[in-house]
Amino acid sequence: MTGFSRFAALIGLALASGGALSGCTPLVIGGVGGAAVAASEHRGLKGFASDTEIRASINHLWFQHSISLASGLGLTVDHGRVLLTGRVPDAQSRLDAVRLAWQAEGVKEVINEIQVDNGGGILDSASDTWISTQLRTKITIDGDIHSQNYSIDTVDGVVYLMGTATTQAELDRVIQHARSVANVQRVVNYVRLLASL
Repeated sequence: MTGFSRFAALIGLALASGGALSGCTPLVIGGVGGAAVAASEHRGLKGFASDTEIRASINHLWFQHSISLASGLGLTVDHGRVLLTGRVPDAQSRLDAVRLAWQAEGVKEVINEIQVDNGGGILDSASDTWISTQLRTKITIDGDIHSQNYSIDTVDGVVYLMGTATTQAELDRVIQHARSVANVQRVVNYVRLLASL
């Protein structure tokens, strides 16, 4: 299998596993477009493919364990670092999600930001989605930010950032944009600087 064929197969596997793409960098599927987006990220095509494989593996493990477990969780993978967000009904489900994430080959770190359900419903989810959408728009139109290198996930008004910043100044701009979005309660930063990789 060629490198590009393997890449395309991994993309298909990630999508077929049914995992929500919330928090992921925008993904352009199809031929040269998908490869161009992946190659433009700091992690490159190989890193993108590796992270996609980890993501697909975790989604598969979650679905094997329980469909309801996977449905309420956000999953972001960057350089083998896994950020888990979202809501689960109880503490045991939270532990299961983390335990299963560690079983995926290539995982270097699991960051657990999963919340035990507070009874929030569709309105909370819609508000969180709107916050993420506004922030994604702000950093995409900001010419001083390489937006494709950032993942955004919002849970209960808390914005979780993950990815790779080219400079500290760029990261500061992203955080500033996040704080400027209405209804953001706080910003949690898991972004690393390119120089530290």
